[in-house]
Amino acid sequence: MADWFGIAHIFCSPNTAEAYNPKVVQATMGSIAHVAIHYTELPPLLAALPHNFPIYGTMLDGENIYQKTLSPTGIIIMGNEGNGLSPETRAWVNQRLLIPNCSTATNKAESLNVAIATAIVCSEFRRQTFL
Repeated sequence: MADWFGIAHIFCSPNTAEAYNPKVVQATMGSIAHVAIHYTELPPLLAALPHNFPIYGTMLDGENIYQKTLSPTGIIIMGNEGNGLSPETRAWVNQRLLIPNCSTATNKAESLNVAIATAIVCSEFRRQTFL
């Protein structure tokens, strides 16, 4: 997915699923060869960024992504479905995003799969970049 949206680097915490797991590699359909994957502790990486560098994170208390002006540069942090972002990483987020739930009152989805949520976020960043 990163390759599709023109993302050249992915930074993964040591707690992230292994990117070179055979099932993960197969799911990328070869795009894994076009993206640099780095494993590192995220808080030190984020601390090294310039002050006010856009650090986006998806959170339930975020701003509606479709109503927010997004920067053409920055870092997008995605947490896992069960726990979201770790408190240490969450503290560095300065741009909180929310993908609004469009379910009806009788059909309430509880959450999105992180891969689907990441695709939605990347798509909205690209949509705003090409406008």
